[in-house]
Amino acid sequence: MSLSPAERFARLRLARTDRIGPVAFAQLLGRYGSAASALDALPDLVRKSGAASTPPPVEAVERELAAGDAIGARLLVLGDGDYPEMLAALDPPPPILWTRGRADLLNQPSVAIVGARIASAGGQRIARGLAQQLGQAGHVVVSGMARGIDAAAHEGSMETGAVAVLGGGVNDIYPPEHADLYARLTDQGCIVSESPVGARAQARDFPRRNRIISGLSRGVVVVEAEIRSGSLITARLAAEQGRDVFAVPGSPLDPRARGPNELLRQGAILCEGIEDIDRAFNTLRTLREPAADPMRFDGDIDDAFLDRVAALLSPTPTPRDEIARALNTPVSQVAAALLELSLTGRAELLPGGLASI
Repeated sequence: MSLSPAERFARLRLARTDRIGPVAFAQLLGRYGSAASALDALPDLVRKSGAASTPPPVEAVERELAAGDAIGARLLVLGDGDYPEMLAALDPPPPILWTRGRADLLNQPSVAIVGARIASAGGQRIARGLAQQLGQAGHVVVSGMARGIDAAAHEGSMETGAVAVLGGGVNDIYPPEHADLYARLTDQGCIVSESPVGARAQARDFPRRNRIISGLSRGVVVVEAEIRSGSLITARLAAEQGRDVFAVPGSPLDPRARGPNELLRQGAILCEGIEDIDRAFNTLRTLREPAADPMRFDGDIDDAFLDRVAALLSPTPTPRDEIARALNTPVSQVAAALLELSLTGRAELLPGGLASI
């Protein structure tokens, strides 16, 4: 069933609402059945605290759509028939995506290659060659258009299918020296972003960017990365999403090998060539879109119950099932309370049914 233009507009507006991240977005859709109904319900949900989770004006959403049209970008909304299946299988999926180029690549078998920005010549050669081999074997290669390993992965897969996921908007070319690479990706591959068109990348955008890189892919290959790097965050996200994590081993004398070598200690799959990836993929696993969240609660949540739920939260993520047991209350009622607390800034909703303060 395709979404109506009005519902697609409402989903973009809901996704751009303050305090509405992917978890809250998914719960609001589950609770109210549509983004239009969720937007109508928002004022009532936050009325008690006086802290507004305010949707952007209709005109602001219209300006974002016009900005996308002006550069030939395409909007994919969760629920669209051509929304990427691999991302729809995440818990929760990104509510919206902007794309430039060949959006059809997002529904083809994909492998991500990520790694150090200041990469060795040997590391770049490995990434480029592996990307080329993956492309010849029928895989799209996903990366982040950063310097070093990312750029090499895009170069190696340009002829066969390259996807670049950006932290900023789909027209935010960073680093600036990748303007030519960006132009070729737009022409031959696909550019993807969850951020509004025209947005400049901020530090907070990169974990979301990394989550999409791993989410689009059946596996993630790490080629050169220091211990504290975005590439290892991508690898961790991939493992949480049920994707395969591959690591290219390196010399212990090179700090850039510490990341992949540590991943191998943690159980990542050794990757010395495409044969290792093929062998892992022969163990078939199916990723399907998760079933609809049964956390629907139609009753009223009073202030006293909100306070009781809030009192059980801490900086350590807590499962909502655990809160429900502590209060001897249905999980659906706790989920509804956590949603309201998140809209007023008293809680943070996390994937996997977790919440924290």
